[in-house]
Amino acid sequence: MDTALKTKRLILRRWQESDAEILYGYASDPAVGPPAGWPPHTSVENSREIIKSVLSRPETYAVCLPSGEPIGSIGLHLKGSTDMTDREDECELGYWIAKPFWGQGLIPEAACEMLRYAFEKLGMRAVWCGYYDGNEKSKRVQEKLGFQYRYTTHGLNVSLLNEIRTGHTNLMTKERWQKAELFREQKKTLDTFLGTKAISQAQYNKSLGDLRELMQMHGVE
Repeated sequence: MDTALKTKRLILRRWQESDAEILYGYASDPAVGPPAGWPPHTSVENSREIIKSVLSRPETYAVCLPSGEPIGSIGLHLKGSTDMTDREDECELGYWIAKPFWGQGLIPEAACEMLRYAFEKLGMRAVWCGYYDGNEKSKRVQEKLGFQYRYTTHGLNVSLLNEIRTGHTNLMTKERWQKAELFREQKKTLDTFLGTKAISQAQYNKSLGDLRELMQMHGVE
């Protein structure tokens, strides 16, 4: 896809070689890459080569502010570029965001749009996602999105860092995603009603509690 995807606060577009300097500024931080399994970038030229060789792959996007500045990356690894599935109608979701933007809910926001794109536009039946032991931020993103735990693998060779790690793998099916989207839309409606004073805070709290109980019954956070 060449057309950019948009969310409330972000633009998801293809990486460009002109992004190399900004990419290096964020990806050289040792707090960013190693938890996800890749080493910090070593120079602007290194970042440019990674844009050309890795970030130019199909369905890989720069996570950008409305100004166009890239602050992270997100993508869908299709058959042949993931070891989580060998099916044409399944893929793996991968992402990272620069440290100054942690804790703002930006990656969950971007990932929601990527899941919509995967299921509605690419025709996927399931999307896989994983994280390494100790990467609590990535774990929490997947929990917020509603991914379900599938399995843990010990002794994974993280070749880019010459390390052995434990990895955890989660799954989102199209059916589960559709349920989660329905519940999110219902919550948005409640928020709108509260904001316009169509319902009281007490009514909102009760309705939200009922909604959450219903979500739990369907196994969706």
